[in-house]
Amino acid sequence: QVQMVESGGGLVQAGGSLRLSCAASGRTFSVYRMGWFRQAPGKEREFVGRMRWPEGNLEYAESVKDRFTISRDNAKNTLYLQMNSLKPEDTAVYYCAASSNRFGGYNYWGQGTQVTVSS
Repeated sequence: QVQMVESGGGLVQAGGSLRLSCAASGRTFSVYRMGWFRQAPGKEREFVGRMRWPEGNLEYAESVKDRFTISRDNAKNTLYLQMNSLKPEDTAVYYCAASSNRFGGYNYWGQGTQVTVSS
């Protein structure tokens, strides 16, 4: 089992920045990739970005590319999502996820953290 705990959400004005953190614990050695997802009210959950573990390869959704950056602290088993130039449409609950399946989906999820961007 891998436990994921997100933090860092909040209220920010459009154009502002926030950094989300995702602390992983447990069988973190079994993780192949970690990612961020978000779900806005009335919408389906969507992919934001992901990092392969341990290679560090990154991938982002087009909607956040050049504004959001994923990084990690190996010593702390923590994944970060730096969000710059935030827009009201970025408002959502952001979830951290991990996958212990090399070719499968994400099987561990955090509880989510709310990000609200005011116009």
